[in-house]
Amino acid sequence: MTTFPAPDMELTRLLVVSDLTRSVTWYRDVLGAELVREYGGTSAVFTLLGNWLLLVTGGGPTEDKPGVRFAPPDPSNVSAQLIFRVPDAQAAYDTLAARGAEFLTPPKHWDHGETRAFFRDPDGHLFEISALDG
Repeated sequence: MTTFPAPDMELTRLLVVSDLTRSVTWYRDVLGAELVREYGGTSAVFTLLGNWLLLVTGGGPTEDKPGVRFAPPDPSNVSAQLIFRVPDAQAAYDTLAARGAEFLTPPKHWDHGETRAFFRDPDGHLFEISALDG
């Protein structure tokens, strides 16, 4: 009997994008993700900080996912985000902004001891950099 989850398993985060070529460039050049493979112009696999990231173009239902449509996000409504815990939020902000990341605001320090800033990929997926102060 297989245990779930098991130590030999991995988790991949899937993001739906509208323009794969644009997104591959952004994830590689702005985030510094490593492109592992592209599949027929409809998907690309990256590794980032020990995690798998799969970018796919949208599409309709299939036999194995009836009633499910893949579409890029509505940037005004967020149901998920990727968070980078960093040692220095300002340094991460400076690096990512220099590479072309567009932040919603500069890093903001909060009284609970955290500094954070949010940015989006070209399709509006939300990312956060977060540093604990002290």
